[in-house]
Amino acid sequence: MTEQAPHPMTPQDCLVAIMVAVSASDETIRTAELVKIQSAVNMLPVFADYDIDRINRVSSVVFDLFEQEDGLDALFGLTRENLPERLYETAYALACDVAAADGNLAETELRLLEEIRYELNVDRLHAAAIERGARARHVV
Repeated sequence: MTEQAPHPMTPQDCLVAIMVAVSASDETIRTAELVKIQSAVNMLPVFADYDIDRINRVSSVVFDLFEQEDGLDALFGLTRENLPERLYETAYALACDVAAADGNLAETELRLLEEIRYELNVDRLHAAAIERGARARHVV
């Protein structure tokens, strides 16, 4: 018998992976960031049929990739392969929300957001609007 290949990441898995990556980018996963991820998965229509138990599996994949030398490139490869282009701006918006959730943007988070913007080919003007919206939602 042949072994069946594991099911690829779903588009929702990719969105979760991007959020987890942003949260982990500064090597400190804060409660506010976890709450933001959980809230997004619970509330947004794109996650309507998503099995919330997959968050742990996806998080493990992200952490494993971050331990590898080219892990970030692999994460972007998985994302481009499994996330429809129509959700690229959604991924960037979710990444910005997670980065802004704790009220502090570390340099590593800013660099990762820039990389996400580049890798997902998010138009600079659209990115600025998304960033401004995230900033407005998280101001204290």
